[in-house]
Amino acid sequence: MSADTADRTDATGLETVLLGVGGRDDARIDALVDAVGEIAAPCDATVVVAHVFDKGSYRDAVEQLLDAEGEDIDPDELASRMTVAREVIERLERDGIDCEPRATTGTSGEGIVAIAEEVGADRVVVGGRRRSPAGKAIFGSVAQEVMLEAPCPVTFVRNRE
Repeated sequence: MSADTADRTDATGLETVLLGVGGRDDARIDALVDAVGEIAAPCDATVVVAHVFDKGSYRDAVEQLLDAEGEDIDPDELASRMTVAREVIERLERDGIDCEPRATTGTSGEGIVAIAEEVGADRVVVGGRRRSPAGKAIFGSVAQEVMLEAPCPVTFVRNRE
C-alpha cells in the first residue's frame, strides 16, 4: 500500500465508491450528487459512475452515437455520454472528485453488483423511489437486489419530495 493510498483510506477505509445511474435517475441527480459527494470527498475516493444497458438500449445508444468515422464506441465511453451519467460526472468533477464511467449490459441490479465486484467498490450508492410491497413483488426493485447482493455496504438515495 502506497503512502497515498494509506492517506486516502485511514479515516474511512473508502477508496472506490460506485454510483449506479440510469435514465430514470434524472429527477434525483441533485440528491445522488450530494450523497456521493458527502461519502467520497472526505476520503478522496474515486467515484465509478456505472450505467447498465439492456441489450436493446445499448444497441439503440450505439446506433445514435456512432462517432463520425462509424467506429464502435467503447461501452464505458458510451456510458459517459448518457445524460444522467454525464451530468453526474461533470458535477462531481467540478467539486474536485475523480470519476470514471463504467458500463455493462444485462439487468440493472446484476450489472451494478458485477461492476462493484470488478472495481473493488468499498461502497455502492443507488437511487430509487418509494414503492409498495406489491409493486416490488410485481416489478422488482433494483435497489433491493443491489442491497442484498452487493459485495460492500450500500447507500440508498430516494427522491427528494
